[in-house]
Amino acid sequence: MHYFDNRKIICIFALLLYHHKQYYVMSALIIFKLLGSLALLMFGMKSMSDALQKMAGPQLRHVLGAMTTNRFTGMLTGIFVTAAVQSSTATTLMTVSFVNAGLLTLVQAISVILGAHIGTTVTAWIMSLGFSFNITDYVYPMFFFGIILIYMKKHRIMGDFLFGVAFLFLGLGTLRATGSEAVTGEYADVVHNFFQHFNNASVWTSLLFLLMGTVLTLCVQSSAAIMAITMTLCSTGVLHIDQGIMLVLGENIGTTITSNIVALSANTSARRAAFAHLSCNCLGVLWVILLLNPFTNTVFSIVGFDRDMPYTDPSFATKASMALAAFHSAFNVSNTLLLIWFVPFIERFVCKVIRPKTADGEEEDFKLHFITAGVMKTPELSVLEAEKEICAFAERMQRMFGMVKDLLNLSSSVLNKDKNRETEFTKLFSRIEKYEKISDNMELEIAQYLESVSDAHLSDETKGTIRAMLREVSELESIGDSCYNMARTINRKFAAKQDHFIEKQYERLYQMIGLIDHALSYMNRLMSGRKEDYDINQSFNLESEINNYRNHLKAQNIFDVNNHEYTYAEGTIYIDLVNECEKLGDYVVNVVEARTGVRQKNN
Repeated sequence: MHYFDNRKIICIFALLLYHHKQYYVMSALIIFKLLGSLALLMFGMKSMSDALQKMAGPQLRHVLGAMTTNRFTGMLTGIFVTAAVQSSTATTLMTVSFVNAGLLTLVQAISVILGAHIGTTVTAWIMSLGFSFNITDYVYPMFFFGIILIYMKKHRIMGDFLFGVAFLFLGLGTLRATGSEAVTGEYADVVHNFFQHFNNASVWTSLLFLLMGTVLTLCVQSSAAIMAITMTLCSTGVLHIDQGIMLVLGENIGTTITSNIVALSANTSARRAAFAHLSCNCLGVLWVILLLNPFTNTVFSIVGFDRDMPYTDPSFATKASMALAAFHSAFNVSNTLLLIWFVPFIERFVCKVIRPKTADGEEEDFKLHFITAGVMKTPELSVLEAEKEICAFAERMQRMFGMVKDLLNLSSSVLNKDKNRETEFTKLFSRIEKYEKISDNMELEIAQYLESVSDAHLSDETKGTIRAMLREVSELESIGDSCYNMARTINRKFAAKQDHFIEKQYERLYQMIGLIDHALSYMNRLMSGRKEDYDINQSFNLESEINNYRNHLKAQNIFDVNNHEYTYAEGTIYIDLVNECEKLGDYVVNVVEARTGVRQKNN
């Protein structure tokens, strides 16, 4: 009998363990389903947004630069661009990049960001549709037509877009189904009891959910994903709609963190634009909290949602999700229409808070000014930053060439035993050496950045642009090498204590240097403007003129050496400088060809 009792106890204990094991397995399955469906939703959002940017990326960049003449057109531009790419984060990052590149003023950027707040509300309405009917029924036809379009090269981007939408809807449908399973299944009581503790309408509970929405959005880096979770919790009756509203407000604060993270490595103007984004949303949340009851009551009455509606009502899920989407839209529209009148004051506020760093440092210090290592960078929009960085690279190389000219001027004074000029000569040569190292580093950093961008799925046009940009940075680095070679030749002449060139040699060298400087100036005009407005024949004509003048100087040098106007050694150094100038002219034309896509005939 004692043996039987022990065996019975063991069986009961094993049965309890089995049930507990089932409980933990079921809980783990539900959690992984939720996480997996959330990952599907985020992947779908990103794929859809990337595909839209591929279809209209370059055009959107031009629109953003052209349609921001005042704060109201800037706001409309922000609405249009965000609605087009379905990502306020992408619009905000693009805007910060434009400010960083000097293409938008801070006032224009704030207006665009305010408009983006309205444009992003479309996403919430799309997701609310998923709670109105079984959206997964329409997913599989999208996958089918999407794969057909992907294999048709001409329509590949449209196929990517359909796949993104399908993944978004599949993730949303799975999230909804899993959420319903969790709150209506075997462990529904546990879930309801857990959230019941937070359904009391206290100030601290509301602030907790506001903070929770901010932190979750910051961690996930997607306000759309947290909005989907909020809709799932509220539509199943697990979470009270008032706490869902606080989560939505928290999401609006959390989504601003991305642009601030990106702007940390940017210039002062970009950091101010990102901080303005944060400030506008925080101001909006503040005034809405002060007027929360009348504001939410008005929104709920418009969509026909009743707080006391039981969650067992068949229309509860649809109306709850619509109420959240309507609140999200009402909040962002109201906040934008209110703050758009105070943009100049917001600008002054952020300028006082974000002070410029110490004077940008020595210009020779190596630092990329426009390329930032921010998170969630969109490949199509990253091309803009690289273009501006290459433009700055080209301008730096022209400054370096100007230093070589100054070094040549100083060399005659140095050889005349002017001690002050000798010190100045040494400092300038050291500076040119530093510039040469900077050019090597800039080529490497920009090329690595472009390679990382090219790893993503890009439009054919953007792929071609990146190939051209890689050639540009290579040729610009070669210009830096030529400048350094010229400086070394001049320094070698100085170190050997040789006599300075005769007056005719200086005149001819200055004429050659003038041609090169003209070619560099015209190249930089192309780099900083639109290639449609550039006459490439002028660059080709300048390069031909440089070649012809080089040939003339070589022939003249032989004649002068034979007439003993200067020694053969001096003539060799002189012609080395002439040849290096001609090489530099070739590199300039190569940059122009890479940027315009036009090759010189018989080159």
